This record gives sequence, structure tokens and C-alpha cells, in this order.
Amino acid sequence: MEKNQFLVLRNIFEKGYRSIREISKDIDLSIGSISSILNELKRLRFIDINGVTDIGLSKLEEYKVKTAIIMAAGPSTRLAPLSFDTPKGLFEVKGEILLERQIKQLLEVGIKNIVLVLGYKKESFFYLTEKYNLKIIINPSYNIKNNCETLFLARQHFSNAYICSCDQYFTVNSFHKYEYETFYTAVNTDIKENEPYIIKGHNDIIVRQESGKKEGLILLGFSYWNNDFAEAFKTLLENHHDIGDFDNMFWESAFLDNINRLPKMHVSVRNKDTIFEFDNLDQLRKFDEKYIHNTSSKILKNISKVLNCNEGDIYEFKPIKEGMTNTSYTFKVNDKTYVYRHPGDGTENIIKRNSEKNSLLLAKKLGIDPTFIEMSDKEGWKISSYIYNVRYPDYSNFEDSKLIIKKLKELHNHKAKVDWCFKPWEDAIEMENIVRKGQGIEMPDFDELKANIKILFDYVDNDGLVEKCFCHCDTYQPNWLINDKNEVVLIDWEYAGYSDPGVDVGYYIVDAMYDFEDAKRFVKEYLGNDYTFELEKHYMSYVAIIGYYWFVWALFRENCGAVMGEALYNWYYMAKKYSTYVLENYYGNTK
Repeated sequence: MEKNQFLVLRNIFEKGYRSIREISKDIDLSIGSISSILNELKRLRFIDINGVTDIGLSKLEEYKVKTAIIMAAGPSTRLAPLSFDTPKGLFEVKGEILLERQIKQLLEVGIKNIVLVLGYKKESFFYLTEKYNLKIIINPSYNIKNNCETLFLARQHFSNAYICSCDQYFTVNSFHKYEYETFYTAVNTDIKENEPYIIKGHNDIIVRQESGKKEGLILLGFSYWNNDFAEAFKTLLENHHDIGDFDNMFWESAFLDNINRLPKMHVSVRNKDTIFEFDNLDQLRKFDEKYIHNTSSKILKNISKVLNCNEGDIYEFKPIKEGMTNTSYTFKVNDKTYVYRHPGDGTENIIKRNSEKNSLLLAKKLGIDPTFIEMSDKEGWKISSYIYNVRYPDYSNFEDSKLIIKKLKELHNHKAKVDWCFKPWEDAIEMENIVRKGQGIEMPDFDELKANIKILFDYVDNDGLVEKCFCHCDTYQPNWLINDKNEVVLIDWEYAGYSDPGVDVGYYIVDAMYDFEDAKRFVKEYLGNDYTFELEKHYMSYVAIIGYYWFVWALFRENCGAVMGEALYNWYYMAKKYSTYVLENYYGNTK
């Protein structure tokens, strides 16, 4: 059956036998074309005056949609802070739950086999299984892999299936019981988008993507895969899964990168007023005014209370970085920019938030960090002022190192004493024990490295050379901000506490991955006129000790589901390299 014949037959199945003009309006074909197609369908006995015949229905069944796969695993961080409380698919928009509206539209056209792939806050969706008789698949890697993994887990359901996202709003029911060919819905836009633009060729086949255009077609909505495409894409995912090169990709990118090796996918252009996707709070507010004044977000209520503003005054909530411990966002109130910090999963086991808040108050009082505004020592969120026109220190520029050293000495010379401590050795032992009870530690040289670090720690903890004081304890590059006047601000005081200044000096060296001579130069600059060989030994020992602490911390974070990537190896490398070097060159032994 030709495509236009199928479209007319499906239209009659869905709406009954109507006038040629009405069918022409629905399908966007000329009246003459519709008339000719109707005559042919009658000749084939697919239709009669009552509508679709049994023969016609049997023909349509060859194109039946078997399944709808709805992806609902991701955390939707771009819609923070709302998504911190509620998964995006469960947002109420214009009086309906987004995902439930989509499920009802699928059921309405007769698609009953619906597969829901979950990850973030998965338990929030479980009520849907009984309510709508859904099949559930759990994606345990939702926080470390993109939606290619979600689809890989659902690959047995690909054939003749809709591929949907849980967070889209269709003003009209765009689904059908029958589909003719593989396609992806798209809309025309005359606004420059961050999304790639799609170029279509003959018969509306997607041929490539282009970036940087000011107008054109962008993919938006859902896709349908016939059996040929489904099998080919399933094979593609399986071939690349163990390699991992699709881990950070959206499935659309995997398709476009392999477009010439896959069966053709057509583009189905829709009216841009029928498909909506909400990437941020401002877009959601534009569509549903309820979200202007009352989002039901505890986070926005907290911000409103702290800054003495209305929820509607808060706008442009955007992610700026996902740190190793937390995730941070900027937002605006009355044209002033602020930073909201959201605590990461598992951090409650290693961060004492009441100590952090006290550290922030002290750092602000000392003039080391003037950005702090407010923090919840129970929930871990923090609000700070945003600093414009700043940069991170350049590890290869020793003039920047001098700026950092000056600020470190300013902090340490205050000799501030606090009743909360940062204990790199003891805290590392505690985290190690948690990891061993969880995923375990499969490293043949771990115990040897730990033993060497213990030797160094016992030396420095008892050498009596350095007075402990209030330290930052997390002096890696992103926590240093330098403005155009070379003024330095040190931010993020989660790990701060009473400790040996060696942790601050040592961690800067670790993160810079300095070689031994550059490390000694940094230590000597810090010590200034107080320099002695014994003090150099003390601080060089702390390079290994603090490197080891962060290495074990990374193992702990991965045990909690985070992906530490290259940083984990870097910390291991610096801990091993410096522990070996310091023991051999400063202590004359490796035992």
C-alpha cells in the first residue's frame, strides 16, 4: 500500500467516511488526489460507504503500533529546582500530570503495551503500574549515562514502537494505532535554538543535521520505529554498549552519527503549537501561569524567604557546574545574580552541614569569602552572591600561585580555632570502611599505599612543627576566584575545619599535579622566611596524605553512584608518587 493510500485509509478508520474536502484538510492532499485514492481504496475493497471494511482493517493491522516506550529515567537538571522535589514527568501542567496525560493519549488510540523506563526518583512513578497496567524497567545508571542506556535496557520492545519522553505536552493527541514508516516529529522554528537543525531530502527523509542556523526544522516530540529500523538500531546499541562510546549520548546523536548505516528515518512536521517541551522554569511559566506565583517548590520558597521576594521574582535558574560533591545553579532576582548550591547524594555521610555553615560564617567574617548569604544546616542548600568577571588560577603561572599563597597565609595566620575538625587520615579510614562494605576495593596495591600514608601521617602528626588552625581543606582550582584586580576569593567551605595547614598547601599541589620541583617551589614560597628542610618535609608529606584522602573520597563517591572519572586516578597517582618520593628522599626508607 502506498503512503497516501495508507493515510486516507487510516483517516477513515479514525474518523469515519466523511466528505472529500474534510479528508483533504486533514491529510493536506488535493481534493483531486483524495478522490483518486478513495476510488482505488474502493476498488481494493478496503472501504465502502460504511467506512473501513474487514479487508481494509486487515491491511491496516500490518502497520499496527505494538508498543510505546516512555523514557523517564533522567533527573532533568535543567528544570531545577522543581525537579529536585518532583521528577519532571510528574509535574502538573494545566491541571494534568505530564506523563499521565501522555499515557492516556496512547491508551485512547489503542496502544496498551506501554513500557516505562525509570531511574531518578523511580519510586515516585510506581503508582502508575497498577493505575495503567504499565511495564517497568529500571535504569540504575541514569545518573552516569545518557538515554542510549535507557533505550538499550528496553531494546527487546523496539519493534513497531513509539519512542517517547515523559516530559512533553501534546495539546492534541498526536498518536495513532497504525503508522506507515519510521519517523521523528519535528517543528519549524524561526528562533535560534541550541538544538541541531534537521535537513530533509527526498520523501522527507532525514539526511543530516546542521548547527548554528537561525531557523529551520528541529526534532521535537516522539519517534516511531518500524521493525527494520528497530532491529538495526538495536544492533547498533548492542555493538557499542560494552565499548561505552554511547554512554554520554542522546539516542538522537547516535542515530545522526550513524545515519548512513541505518534504515531511513522520515521527518513528520507538526504544528509548533501542538508540541511543548519545558527545558527550564521560565518556559514552564510561559505555558502555565500557575508556576509564576506558586511552584510548590520548597527550594523556591526558601529562596523567597531568604531574599525577601516573591517566587515570581526568581528567574533564569540555570546550571553552572556539577561539582564533585554538589550541583550549583545561578538565578536572578531583580537583575542581581545569585548562586544556589544543591547537595549531592550521599554527602550527608561525609559532610557535617552545621560545621560547614559555621565555617562559612567565619570565612565571611575573616574576609576570605564575602559571597555567603544563607545556608540550611539540615538540608544542605546554600545561597551565595555571584561574582562577575573572575577566573580560576593558572597552575602554570607562578604569579597566580603567589596570589593563592598570599590568601592561604592570610587564612592560616588568623590562627582561628574552631571545634570542628578535618581529619584526613581518620576520615579516609571511615570512608574506606563504607566502601569495603559496599562495592569493595579491588586494588592489589591499596594496602601498600595505605601503609605508606600511615607512616607519613604518624610522622607529621607528631613532629610538633606546625600549629593547627582553621583550614579550607578543599583548595582545588574551581574554588579559587581571581578578579581583574588580582583580588582572590576562596569559596565552598564544606570540608573546612581545624586541621594542619598542610592539607591546604598539599591539595593545591595535588590538583595542579605539580612535579617535585614545582611542589617544592610552592612550599618554599608559602613558608617564606620560616623555611627549613624539616618544614619542607612536613608539607611535602601532606601532598601524599591529602592526595590519598581525596582518592579514598572518590572511591566512596563512586560507591554512592557518582562517576569520578580521571580525578580518581589523578589522586591515586599523586598519593602513590609523593608517598614513595617523600619516604625515600626525606625519611630515607619505604617502610
